[in-house]
Amino acid sequence: MDFPTIHTNIWDGVIAVPVIVLLTQCFKLFPIPHQYFPSIASILGFIISIFISHKGDVWAGIFMGAFYGAAAVGTYSSLKTTWIAFKRKKNSQH
Repeated sequence: MDFPTIHTNIWDGVIAVPVIVLLTQCFKLFPIPHQYFPSIASILGFIISIFISHKGDVWAGIFMGAFYGAAAVGTYSSLKTTWIAFKRKKNSQH
């Protein structure tokens, strides 16, 4: 079995991941329980990777789609945790 050739470029980190974060945030306009949002981000990552960034190579799309979704979830979680800590620190100083 040959492993797929995967080329990473500017699309991966600078465009795809923020797009997935923004699209996932758009889903918050609907009455969806919050525990499903990481799964939504993963599904969006697979869709974008398979059909846009790695079209023509399904295995590379699946492989990179998992990274897109995980990176989007991690980015959102990191930003949210930082924001909450910042607000708590700011409130405790007053």
